[in-house]
Amino acid sequence: MKYVLMSLLARQPAHGYELHHEIEERLRGLMSSVNPGQIYATLQRLERDGLIAGVDVEQAERPNKRVYELTSDGAAELREWAEAPSPPTYFRNEFFVKLVAVGLSGIGDIRTLIARQRRECLQALRDAEALLASEAASDPAVALAAEALQLHLEADLEWLERCEERLALHTSR
Repeated sequence: MKYVLMSLLARQPAHGYELHHEIEERLRGLMSSVNPGQIYATLQRLERDGLIAGVDVEQAERPNKRVYELTSDGAAELREWAEAPSPPTYFRNEFFVKLVAVGLSGIGDIRTLIARQRRECLQALRDAEALLASEAASDPAVALAAEALQLHLEADLEWLERCEERLALHTSR
């Protein structure tokens, strides 16, 4: 969330509600829905750390709003983060941990776990396809991210099929 907010503030100053709206509109389907409280908590940490600066702006018939902008330190950290390679994190995925934990402990049924994951992937795939068909996909970066998500989800679904096939072979022995 930190770098998403910093990226939006690199474009222009904004207040929390605007940032929440922007995330929900532009990134819907790429990340889970964001709680406004999470945004405000992250903004407070970023301001405390000197990566953004906030100023209270008076409004006529509403409470003051706090408008944030990226500081030079924030821009430098954002640039450094953007230029650094991202490590592959796929096998740190929570589902893989659950799959192994269920298999080792016997606390659940692996087939049920796989079926639930398939439903989750199918819903996420529908969301990614809707995002690609939406106005937000006119932004090339959003379209590329949605396409990457779509391809990963399709691969996940194929892998889940292989999981079921392997389990069927294992139990038939």
